Amino acid sequence: MSNRESWSGSYGFTIAAIGAAVGLGNLWRFPYLAGTCGGGAFVALYLFMSLTFGVSLLIAELAFGRKMRLDPYGAYYSMAPRLAFAGAIAVLTNILILSFYGMIGGWVIYYLGTSIFAPGLQTKEGFELFSSSVFLPVFCQLLFMVATGYFVWKGVSKGIERANRFMMPALFIMLLILDIRALTLPGAFEGVKFLFVFDSSKLTFPIIIDALGQVFFSMSVGCGMMLTYASYLGKEVPLSRVSWIIVLSNCGVAVLAGLAILPTVFAFGMAPEQGPGLIFVALPAVFDHLYGGYIFRILFFVLVLLAALSSSISLLEVPVAYMADQHRWPRPKSTVILAVVISLLGILCTLSMGEVLGGFKIFGLGIFGLLDFLSNNLLLPIGGVFICIVVGYIWGIQEAAAEISQGGGHTFFGREVWGWMIRYVAPVGILVILLMGTGILKVLKKFLI
Repeated sequence: MSNRESWSGSYGFTIAAIGAAVGLGNLWRFPYLAGTCGGGAFVALYLFMSLTFGVSLLIAELAFGRKMRLDPYGAYYSMAPRLAFAGAIAVLTNILILSFYGMIGGWVIYYLGTSIFAPGLQTKEGFELFSSSVFLPVFCQLLFMVATGYFVWKGVSKGIERANRFMMPALFIMLLILDIRALTLPGAFEGVKFLFVFDSSKLTFPIIIDALGQVFFSMSVGCGMMLTYASYLGKEVPLSRVSWIIVLSNCGVAVLAGLAILPTVFAFGMAPEQGPGLIFVALPAVFDHLYGGYIFRILFFVLVLLAALSSSISLLEVPVAYMADQHRWPRPKSTVILAVVISLLGILCTLSMGEVLGGFKIFGLGIFGLLDFLSNNLLLPIGGVFICIVVGYIWGIQEAAAEISQGGGHTFFGREVWGWMIRYVAPVGILVILLMGTGILKVLKKFLI
């Protein structure tokens, strides 16, 4: 599109892309997965996969997006019409993720409000009562979606970029303050050891699956989000360098979040295996007994809300870009309609946490659990495989590398290794883990034997 929006420059894009990557995956999902998946073993796997699979896929997706300057569906269709369905899957993946992401974002809004006005409500029983009720969690979810829609409505540079220019520095500063407070608590070092000491006995295949899923979920690769952001990008931006900045920032926030949460949990003698309720059940109990807990409680949930918004904005931008590119819908129209549709789907997720739809199961999973499994364990890895196929075999490594380096104008260290990763290591590794993680290999083995 000749009148396509664009970022103000390299910094604007980089800070927005970091915002897309840094979100609930870092501040909510990473700490509880580290707590339930063996601590140091999970962290080591996650960092290794981020710095190999993750950065390779990110560079490829950014190059593909900048080259095509279209939404995911349009990019795949223009490059290889037979793979247009892969772009459609990417758009759908963002819709599914945002539906339950909005629910959790609503929880964060509720917790921020109660942190200020009624901290006593933040108990295990209070969380169960809130999350299983009807009106209040739906209302909070809709507030979160309205905030998300507002920034997307404002556009790429005036909305998304400006929001992240404020939110990302604020997030890093608040996270460092919380880290300092956590690490000065008596007994906090046990949490540090748990997070970083590698125990090979805890290295199991389910942990490998969880680590790979966390890479895709937290880095936003494979779902067309980074592809869409790169489609607004100018040729002057060095993709390889920017990709490493995004990956290292994403890993850094995840580790800093772990250092803020797990040492605090250990310092107060609580178990780290709290699961998804770690920041909604365990941490509020800690804040109740922490000197200055009222202030740190508010600070923490402001931090989580900023992270949630920075990613939800990018999730909504993908289908909005699709409607603009493929159907020529103006941004305000597509933002409102898509936000409403996704909110309605999200309400089903919210109601599945209580009595209204709590008994509704598909393959033994509730609506929230099903959407989480489909997006994180299935669709995101599949999206990663298709990025490898289109960049490594259809577009071609040489052409893609030329786009990345701009004919030698930008440094591209490790070009040969990157090409090898995209063509062979990443797609095979992702497919094997995907098939084993979903149980398909077991079924095939029984069938063949």
